[in-house]
Amino acid sequence: MFEKLTDKLKNGKYLTLETTPGHNAQFSPTIDKIEELGLDKLVDGFSTTDNPLAKLKFNALFGAKLLQERFNKPVIATMSMRDRNKIALQSDLLGANEFDIRAILALTGDPATISDQPNTKGVFEGDSTLLLDIISAFNSGMDYSGKPFNIEPQPIYPFAVVNSYAKNPKTLQKKMQKKIKHGAIGIITQPVYDIENAKQLLELKEDANKECCSENKSAELIMGVFPITKLRTAQFLSAHVPGINVPDCWIEKLRKASKGGSEEEYKVGFDLSKKLVDDLQELHPKIHLMTANQFQIAKELLT
Repeated sequence: MFEKLTDKLKNGKYLTLETTPGHNAQFSPTIDKIEELGLDKLVDGFSTTDNPLAKLKFNALFGAKLLQERFNKPVIATMSMRDRNKIALQSDLLGANEFDIRAILALTGDPATISDQPNTKGVFEGDSTLLLDIISAFNSGMDYSGKPFNIEPQPIYPFAVVNSYAKNPKTLQKKMQKKIKHGAIGIITQPVYDIENAKQLLELKEDANKECCSENKSAELIMGVFPITKLRTAQFLSAHVPGINVPDCWIEKLRKASKGGSEEEYKVGFDLSKKLVDDLQELHPKIHLMTANQFQIAKELLT
């Protein structure tokens, strides 16, 4: 299952769909919606998020297990450094391994200060590269302290993230290099909204891989896509989310469309997002689609 996904990542078209477990005791209704829309037949795999924005959600590892059981497709489970120390990280990886949850997206995590849970404190024993190092140790048959396992884990496939925009693009290259050196095989970008931005990211990835070639390490870049169908979403992302650049032309077109009503606003935003997906498929058909569980939009974009 995972070997097929990584082969697609390296050699062919690759498409994963993000799912966000909710503030519920069941994840099955979300999975039911995916099946109802037939999205499982349109993608190569899924991901599950891990308490994004430090808000309490259903567990990402259990969510990944349920998705894999339903669709027999690989799921990349997110793990955040915010909520676990080295013991908990390794314990979760060991438990997940026996249940064949073996693709892991390593995140540092949003700050605990923005949590919806009172007086929450972050753990943050390290950034996401610590988790990548733990995975490298597991893949060598030992824990992070160097103690060999009596029964070795099955191979784990590590993924990482990177911003899609920076005033100094070389900072993005350095971040890519760092994550490649620590073992990431796939690097998912924050949402991209400009094809020229995507081209620049690909160039930076190539340079980062060249810098890491002496260590025989490399990674593939996966373009993050988050469709925008509302002016306020575009304005929020542009003004308040670091590492994302929404072009002025998108905001202007959405502003004009919003004067014609919500349907016109949606249509213009959808058309912009659809063209972006099509252009990225032509340029670099390795995409991670994020829709905040608005799966109908995902269905329309992919069909």
